[in-house]
Amino acid sequence: MNVDGTETFISHLIELRDRLLKAVIAWIVLFVCLFPFANDLYSILAQPLLDKLPHGGQMIATEVVTPFFVPIKVAMMTAFLGALPVILYQVWSFIAPGLYAHERKLIVPLVIASLVLFACGMAFAYFLVFPVVFGFIVGIAPVGVAVMTDIGKYLDFVITMFLAFGITFEVPIVVIALALTGMVEIEKFKEARPYIIVGAFVIGAIFTPPDVISQIMLAVPLWLLYELGIVVAGWMVRNKPVAPVEDETYTPISEADLDDELDRIEEEQKKLT
Repeated sequence: MNVDGTETFISHLIELRDRLLKAVIAWIVLFVCLFPFANDLYSILAQPLLDKLPHGGQMIATEVVTPFFVPIKVAMMTAFLGALPVILYQVWSFIAPGLYAHERKLIVPLVIASLVLFACGMAFAYFLVFPVVFGFIVGIAPVGVAVMTDIGKYLDFVITMFLAFGITFEVPIVVIALALTGMVEIEKFKEARPYIIVGAFVIGAIFTPPDVISQIMLAVPLWLLYELGIVVAGWMVRNKPVAPVEDETYTPISEADLDDELDRIEEEQKKLT
């Protein structure tokens, strides 16, 4: 039995447990700090809809426990986003020792950029898309129909939109990663441009309400970010340092070296016996 291998595996499990525990503690501590402000956080989240409702309009809760649990969910998600740097640091500290230097240099900027772009996608949805979408929904309501959205349904809608726009803003990272790893050539990305444009509008139709403006507000950024990814990836590939090419010419071992190696092996076997 390989005792050293077993001990190494157990030590890795212990380290993983400790780092997961630190990440969870950071999340819980931040959640406890935000818990008293759960209702305020939900009010901020619901402000784009409240601003578009008619005078005296309000949101409703159709279930008994919804007024309590929905703001708590918002506080938990906000705490997770706030603790994300600590969580990612713990994950990085666990996997970094097993990576090569060039892999560490590649992963760190991509992770930071992906976080920034995801946050930009959420901000784009909150400040630009939500006012347009909710203004459209309230505006097309028939006469005599009061728009009063359930707070739980609203939260589900907002999460879906945040994920849709956050993932959309990750497109440049995907393009750059595929190009730098050599999995896809830059020319292939350019050739796929027509399919990406069509796919962007299909995704916009699926993940946004049935109005043309919100669909365009998702599809156009997706396409533009794809183009940005191609430009940045092309620049990075052109400026990527070229590794020195090793001489791969096969040189057969000489008879003298072979005899010396056989003598060395024979001497080691004699010592063992």
